[in-house]
Amino acid sequence: MEIKANFQVGQIVFIEYGDRRLYTEVIQVVIERDLCWVRPLLLVSQEYEAAQVTDLRSTSDLLWSINLFQPALDTEVIGLYNQILAKEAKLEYDDRRSQQLYEFIHQFWQASKNQISD
Repeated sequence: MEIKANFQVGQIVFIEYGDRRLYTEVIQVVIERDLCWVRPLLLVSQEYEAAQVTDLRSTSDLLWSINLFQPALDTEVIGLYNQILAKEAKLEYDDRRSQQLYEFIHQFWQASKNQISD
Protein backbone atom coordinates (compact mmCIF):
# COMPACT_ATOMS: atom_id res chain seq x y z
CA MET A 1 0.00 0.00 0.00
CA GLU A 2 1.46 3.37 -1.04
CA ILE A 3 1.97 5.86 1.76
CA LYS A 4 1.17 9.42 0.71
CA ALA A 5 3.68 11.00 3.06
CA ASN A 6 4.23 13.79 0.57
CA PHE A 7 1.06 15.56 1.72
CA GLN A 8 1.89 18.98 3.09
CA VAL A 9 0.34 20.93 5.96
CA GLY A 10 -2.36 23.17 4.50
CA GLN A 11 -2.86 20.99 1.42
CA ILE A 12 -6.45 20.24 0.39
CA VAL A 13 -7.20 16.51 0.07
CA PHE A 14 -10.41 14.56 -0.30
CA ILE A 15 -12.08 11.22 0.18
CA GLU A 16 -14.88 10.10 -2.08
CA TYR A 17 -17.86 7.86 -1.58
CA GLY A 18 -20.66 7.44 -4.08
CA ASP A 19 -21.64 10.82 -5.47
CA ARG A 20 -20.06 12.77 -2.60
CA ARG A 21 -16.61 14.12 -1.81
CA LEU A 22 -15.36 15.31 1.54
CA TYR A 23 -12.70 17.99 1.08
CA THR A 24 -10.35 18.52 4.02
CA GLU A 25 -7.24 20.51 4.90
CA VAL A 26 -4.16 18.62 6.10
CA ILE A 27 -3.22 19.72 9.62
CA GLN A 28 -0.52 17.11 10.29
CA VAL A 29 0.81 13.92 8.74
CA VAL A 30 1.74 11.19 11.24
CA ILE A 31 4.00 9.06 9.05
CA GLU A 32 4.87 6.53 11.77
CA ARG A 33 1.21 5.53 12.06
CA ASP A 34 0.10 6.15 8.43
CA LEU A 35 -2.39 8.75 9.69
CA CYS A 36 -3.46 12.15 8.54
CA TRP A 37 -5.01 14.75 10.84
CA VAL A 38 -7.42 16.77 8.70
CA ARG A 39 -9.92 19.57 9.14
CA PRO A 40 -13.18 19.12 7.18
CA LEU A 41 -13.92 21.97 4.78
CA LEU A 42 -16.62 21.00 2.30
CA LEU A 43 -18.96 18.13 1.56
CA VAL A 44 -19.91 18.19 -2.10
CA SER A 45 -22.76 16.15 -3.51
CA GLN A 46 -23.22 15.62 -7.25
CA GLU A 47 -26.61 14.03 -6.67
CA TYR A 48 -28.39 16.68 -8.70
CA GLU A 49 -27.42 18.58 -11.87
CA ALA A 50 -25.56 21.29 -9.92
CA ALA A 51 -23.17 20.43 -7.11
CA GLN A 52 -24.53 20.97 -3.62
CA VAL A 53 -21.82 22.31 -1.33
CA THR A 54 -22.06 22.08 2.47
CA ASP A 55 -19.65 24.19 4.51
CA LEU A 56 -18.10 21.98 7.21
CA ARG A 57 -15.50 24.40 8.57
CA SER A 58 -17.26 24.54 11.95
CA THR A 59 -17.18 20.75 12.46
CA SER A 60 -14.66 18.52 14.25
CA ASP A 61 -11.24 17.48 12.94
CA LEU A 62 -10.58 13.89 11.85
CA LEU A 63 -7.63 11.53 12.25
CA TRP A 64 -7.74 8.94 9.48
CA SER A 65 -5.55 6.66 7.43
CA ILE A 66 -3.52 8.75 5.05
CA ASN A 67 -4.05 6.14 2.32
CA LEU A 68 -7.74 7.00 2.07
CA PHE A 69 -7.06 10.54 0.85
CA GLN A 70 -6.32 11.89 -2.60
CA PRO A 71 -4.90 15.32 -3.40
CA ALA A 72 -7.44 17.85 -4.65
CA LEU A 73 -6.82 20.10 -7.62
CA ASP A 74 -6.70 23.81 -6.83
CA THR A 75 -9.00 24.60 -9.75
CA GLU A 76 -11.82 22.41 -8.45
CA VAL A 77 -11.58 23.70 -4.88
CA ILE A 78 -11.53 27.38 -5.84
CA GLY A 79 -14.88 27.08 -7.62
CA LEU A 80 -16.42 25.30 -4.63
CA TYR A 81 -15.07 27.88 -2.18
CA ASN A 82 -16.66 30.64 -4.23
CA GLN A 83 -20.05 29.05 -3.60
CA ILE A 84 -19.66 29.08 0.19
CA LEU A 85 -17.88 32.42 0.47
CA ALA A 86 -20.94 34.10 -1.03
CA LYS A 87 -22.83 32.84 2.03
CA GLU A 88 -20.02 33.69 4.50
CA ALA A 89 -22.05 36.19 6.51
CA LYS A 90 -24.51 33.44 7.36
CA LEU A 91 -21.87 31.05 8.76
CA GLU A 92 -22.93 29.86 12.19
CA TYR A 93 -22.73 26.55 13.97
CA ASP A 94 -25.34 24.27 12.51
CA ASP A 95 -25.84 20.78 13.93
CA ARG A 96 -27.10 19.60 10.51
CA ARG A 97 -23.60 20.11 9.10
CA SER A 98 -22.10 17.90 11.78
CA GLN A 99 -24.81 15.32 11.10
CA GLN A 100 -24.04 15.35 7.36
CA LEU A 101 -20.34 14.87 8.11
CA TYR A 102 -21.12 12.01 10.50
CA GLU A 103 -23.39 10.28 7.96
CA PHE A 104 -20.79 10.56 5.19
CA ILE A 105 -18.02 9.19 7.41
CA HIS A 106 -20.22 6.34 8.61
CA GLN A 107 -21.19 5.33 5.04
CA PHE A 108 -17.60 5.64 3.82
CA TRP A 109 -16.29 3.55 6.73
CA GLN A 110 -18.93 0.83 6.26
CA ALA A 111 -18.12 0.59 2.54
CA SER A 112 -14.38 0.39 3.33
CA LYS A 113 -14.95 -2.40 5.87
CA ASN A 114 -17.10 -4.32 3.37
CA GLN A 115 -14.37 -4.08 0.70
CA ILE A 116 -11.76 -5.42 3.13
CA SER A 117 -13.91 -8.38 4.17
CA ASP A 118 -14.85 -9.32 0.56
